[in-house]
Amino acid sequence: MEHMRIFASKPALRILAPLALVLVVAGTGLVATTASAEKKLPTRTPQELLVDLQQARTDGLSGTVVERADLGIPAIPAPNGQDDPELTSLVSGTHTLRVRYSAPDKARLAVLGTYSEYDIIRNGKDVWTWSSKENAATHRTLTDEQQGQPGSTPSGMPSTPTEAADRVLKALEPTTTVTADSSVEVAGRQAYELVLDPNDSNSLISQVRLAIDGDTKLPLRVQVFGTDNKIVFEVAYTSVDFTRPDDAEFVFNPPPGAKVTEIQPNDQTPSTQDRKQGQEARTIVGKGWTAVAITKVGELSNSERDQQLKAFLSKLQPVQGSWGSGRLLAGTAFSAVWTDDGRLAVGPVRPDVIYQALSR
Repeated sequence: MEHMRIFASKPALRILAPLALVLVVAGTGLVATTASAEKKLPTRTPQELLVDLQQARTDGLSGTVVERADLGIPAIPAPNGQDDPELTSLVSGTHTLRVRYSAPDKARLAVLGTYSEYDIIRNGKDVWTWSSKENAATHRTLTDEQQGQPGSTPSGMPSTPTEAADRVLKALEPTTTVTADSSVEVAGRQAYELVLDPNDSNSLISQVRLAIDGDTKLPLRVQVFGTDNKIVFEVAYTSVDFTRPDDAEFVFNPPPGAKVTEIQPNDQTPSTQDRKQGQEARTIVGKGWTAVAITKVGELSNSERDQQLKAFLSKLQPVQGSWGSGRLLAGTAFSAVWTDDGRLAVGPVRPDVIYQALSR
């Protein structure tokens, strides 16, 4: 689903976007061993499965995905003081998503609520978002540059098993034991499973499991376990069909009476220079499963958006040390500190490791 273009709709999400590092900073080394469970598929080594994942392609698919997150993130209050479920939708609780994809540039993701639906539709250069709750839609036309950029969910969390698996596998380093099993079943399909066990006791992540379809070699499920061996994040297909959907699935026409906002190209994404400056403002302390990303985010203003973020930070525990003072978010798979001098430090580690990184 790398062709999906999804854009953050609220700047307050900048505190949530770095939480994707929970999956990104992990590093692994390969140990060519295989689990001893009963085999339903021909045995493949971890190295072979990693190659399978990198080479896996599909012309299209339709499926239902269930995403579960227990990351220990408090609800983010809206400017009126009420909790805003949209901002925490994919980083807390259980959610059902419908996914459709047709190569090379058609994709549709629907986040299903109890009485509402939020859709993101990519059809060539056209990208639509639609909220049934708000009866509102946005439309943008992708530039040639933007068509080559990866997308992200509004919360910064992976929206499909493919995206979640990519984040883990892009950071392979010799800090993990990787084994393979060939006796699992996901969405009624036989699958292999890569099991990643960190070799670092300072990490809050105890294990990551990637289920890989035995036929297409595409990811079907990703599970992240905390230190108590409890699943803190999971995204998995409950049903999937690897056939190309009809093109009509990606045509969107706003319903009568809907508010439609046209987003201009210069309002869609940061410029190349802005992205470069953002990268320069971030430093990584440590590596592998205990890497901490420290980003200069600046001091908060009195704008409505920053007031919303201040309300969220006020829910967090105040902390201080030789590095300064700030607010601590002690999650189940990561820790984060927003300092009073405008730094955000995030990593899948205990708070004391975050403090050490800030002191450097």
